[in-house]
Amino acid sequence: MKNHKTAVIGSGPAGLTAAIYLARADLHPTVFAGTTFGGQLMLTTEVDNFPGFPEGIQGGELMDRMIQQAKKFGAEILYTDVTKTLLSKDSLTLFADEKEYTFDGLILAPGASARTLGIPSEAKFIGKGVSYCATCDGAFFRNKEIAVIGGGDSAMEEATFLTKFASKVYLIHRKDSFRASKIMQEKAMHNEKITIIYNSEIVTVLGTDKVTGITLRNTVDNTERDMQLDGVFIAIGHIPNTAIIKDQVTLNEQGYIIPMKGSETNIPGVFTAGDVDDAVYQQAITAAGEGCRAALALEKYLEA
Repeated sequence: MKNHKTAVIGSGPAGLTAAIYLARADLHPTVFAGTTFGGQLMLTTEVDNFPGFPEGIQGGELMDRMIQQAKKFGAEILYTDVTKTLLSKDSLTLFADEKEYTFDGLILAPGASARTLGIPSEAKFIGKGVSYCATCDGAFFRNKEIAVIGGGDSAMEEATFLTKFASKVYLIHRKDSFRASKIMQEKAMHNEKITIIYNSEIVTVLGTDKVTGITLRNTVDNTERDMQLDGVFIAIGHIPNTAIIKDQVTLNEQGYIIPMKGSETNIPGVFTAGDVDDAVYQQAITAAGEGCRAALALEKYLEA
């Protein structure tokens, strides 16, 4: 076991931005990028709302550039998953690939994963008409007919937001009533571009190279029907990737990290950044900003 200066868990915009700042501060970060690196942007085709790329950029290419930039300044990138953590005021220890690592400071940026419907055709069309982020991809569906799947506040908000671009939005829920707050329901129900379909669930996403429609099953009588659509937005929530730290770092009821002050957690020397503590915005640029803040806070902590 060798003691290292700093570590970053996660390789999305938050983790890699943190790594860039730590490396430039000569804090020798080790980035545990994971076997599936790059965060949720790896599920996105074109990103056109990240500053500095007016022509847009592919999600995978943006993450690759961030990795190369972190490496340029001296960050070590390990494409492995952290399997266990022992975090306390006395020691920050990580386990990966049957090896044990200790650090003087740690930034937690493992992100969050979108909840999926779990049907085989869903994964086939990710980035080809299936999306989990209206803010990210809504502009690609101007004058198109699309569906939003979900019954909570996020589904109402995404459906309402998407009416800025789409010609028609079908809000589909598997039950006969929504769990969303009353004010959010009313906002969606009174939008003339939104049509609500209750008691229905997606059986299949249809298409060849891109989404052309869906097959719906009625949850009351089990009848099925096809709908022609250009896109499907899944809005059934996210799962923060906090399983390995849940008994050590303070989390809220949904499993997101609760920052104590700025980027600090309840454990000295451990800081948080990105979607793992942000259940609201979950954007690449906000995650990157949090990564910068966490790195600067960790630098100040180590100086003290």
